[in-house]
Amino acid sequence: MEIKGKIIAVLPAKSGTSARGQWQNQQYVLETEEQYPKRLLFDVFGEDKIKQFSIQQGECVKVSYDPRAEEKNGHWYGSNRAWNVERENATEASPNNPQTTATA
Repeated sequence: MEIKGKIIAVLPAKSGTSARGQWQNQQYVLETEEQYPKRLLFDVFGEDKIKQFSIQQGECVKVSYDPRAEEKNGHWYGSNRAWNVERENATEASPNNPQTTATA
């Protein structure tokens, strides 16, 4: 699934140790820019992905994510795990839209 919007909150990273080793997870809140905005809480798992995406509050992004639901001990838990994040203004400097610079 994909959603576009503005990052309105960057929550503190969480980390720990499991049977597979060290892990890190960080959550973000995205708000759509519609007449009736919607908010999505999503997470990025893994220190490498957190650094790669480097999501900052106030950025407009497109998030590709997988909704998840898991059961443990009779309780259900849900999450939206992001697997790709793109900046909305990343295409502004593309070859099809070259930026001009002034020369002296």
